Amino acid sequence: MFAYMRQKPGFYREIAVLAAPIVMQNLITSMLGMADTFMVGMLGEEPMAAVTLANIPLFVVQLFIFGVQSGSAVLISQYWGRRDMEAINRVMGVALWVVLLVSSVFAAILILCPIPFLSLFNNQPQLVEQAAQYGGLAGLSYVCNAFTMIYVAAYRSMERPRLGMYILAASMTTNTFLNWVFIFGNLGAPQLGVRGAALATLIARLLEVTIVAVHMARTRFFRVRPGLLLRPGVDMVRRFLRYGGLVVCNETMWGIGTSVFPTIMGHMEGSTEILAAYTVAGNVEKLCTVFSFGLAATASVIIGREIGAGRSDRVKSMGLAMDTLAVGCGLTLGVLLMGFARLIAPDWVFPLFKLSPGASAVAGMMLTVMACYMPLRAFNSVNIVGVLRGGGDVRMATLIDTSPLWVCAIPYAVLCGLVLRTQVFWVYLAFVVEQMVKFVLGVWRLRSGRWVRDLTRA
Repeated sequence: MFAYMRQKPGFYREIAVLAAPIVMQNLITSMLGMADTFMVGMLGEEPMAAVTLANIPLFVVQLFIFGVQSGSAVLISQYWGRRDMEAINRVMGVALWVVLLVSSVFAAILILCPIPFLSLFNNQPQLVEQAAQYGGLAGLSYVCNAFTMIYVAAYRSMERPRLGMYILAASMTTNTFLNWVFIFGNLGAPQLGVRGAALATLIARLLEVTIVAVHMARTRFFRVRPGLLLRPGVDMVRRFLRYGGLVVCNETMWGIGTSVFPTIMGHMEGSTEILAAYTVAGNVEKLCTVFSFGLAATASVIIGREIGAGRSDRVKSMGLAMDTLAVGCGLTLGVLLMGFARLIAPDWVFPLFKLSPGASAVAGMMLTVMACYMPLRAFNSVNIVGVLRGGGDVRMATLIDTSPLWVCAIPYAVLCGLVLRTQVFWVYLAFVVEQMVKFVLGVWRLRSGRWVRDLTRA
């Protein structure tokens, strides 16, 4: 039954070598993100809810950047299998043009008209005003981060994932230290509160750009050719739009759809407590998903490389093996998360964030539900982002990732939260609905075997 788990010698070692730096990178980012949330939470529930509100549109930008990363990775990993460095430069050029343009537009909106824009996501003026203090500087930081993440994604697709780990470790450590300085006014700095958190993030992102620029100038492994970045060519633009554009659409639609949930919660009774709980639960979820996302990125690189190198006959069993590893990983994390939610968080974690009893109860509920669907979440992440995308089946991967969200989960959440005015528990079950439908569709597509496609050849 599990004969496909017997892979070529060195296969699982290769997964570990590639996945470990990616997992560490995501783990560092998530843990320091938790530290950021903790520091803002020390100011009270309202500032933490304000940061959550400002991050609703920024989360869409983040997902858009991730989509362009993933779209470029689909092409770069296959070009890497052919060792076509010129094509890799051109893919990076298209990706940089796209992410810098979009992130700059959002930054401009958050700087020039933050209050009207953020009022779309919440109806409490005091929250919107605090969120506006955070949004402008945070928006600028995403312009810098867009540049960094495309470079990091290219190196990850060329089987060099450690670069991203080092860059983001330096950036996130700097961000956390500067949060302590600017939020609370330490070391003689002014006490800026929520705006201090945004300023710390912007300085950390500028550090990322500096490190990347120095690395570009000094590395011998991959020579960046500015002419190809600035003028990637019509053929590559067309190829990127055809294949990478679907992934960008996927992540953007998923990001917008996911942002609907806190927007719904922001219009429910007790929204301040709910959004504070959602922020804490979201940070815990990021910690839990670093392993499945690391495995997904590794699957995309390995499968894309094998297809680009002309070894497509191997990838079907590889995909099955990686998805099985994902389920095992999800089961383990689900059990650990359930214990954390029931035994540790109520007495030791929630008080650190100064959550009220109501917010603590909501956060505990969210973590419990999350633990139950964690195996499904892990499988879907690796199957869609790693196996199907890495195999070049970007159109079907997009449909499987976005249709359950928009057709099933969002209508269900709107019905419960805004029409029937139910408790937040019933709204949060929308995440379970989404993952169950994705699982069914993903298994069907995986077993069909029609997901192996070479995108690098005309």
